[in-house]
Amino acid sequence: MKTPAFIATFSKAQASAFSGGIVDYLVMLFLTEVLHFHYTISIAIGGVIGAFVNFSLNKNWTFRSRDIPYTHSANIQSFRFVLVVINSIVMKDLGTYIITNQLQLDYKISRIIVDLFVSLAFNFTLQKYWVFKKQCNEIQ
Repeated sequence: MKTPAFIATFSKAQASAFSGGIVDYLVMLFLTEVLHFHYTISIAIGGVIGAFVNFSLNKNWTFRSRDIPYTHSANIQSFRFVLVVINSIVMKDLGTYIITNQLQLDYKISRIIVDLFVSLAFNFTLQKYWVFKKQCNEIQ
């Protein structure tokens, strides 16, 4: 059974991910539909912009690690976040491409399907237990 603190953190993480995801998705739509970029390029660019939104919300609200000074620990946290984002963007890009082409779905629908999986199974887990992991002497 999950604790109330875990459920609260999970809920905040999903709200943060959703906010970053909305920005990401809107950028993708704009770049693809208005500027006529290929959707895989738009996903990558939108992913970077959405990641900035997600990181800011997670650092300052979800995992409350804003008190980590800009030191070695903050650099490690930033580096870890970048690794998660890069892998997340690759999975979203590749997954969307594969589903769009194999199942002949619209890229917008494929993207939502892939986003749900990547956000829940990959991003939350790594952000909670690796990127924004609190030190042993901190209270959860």
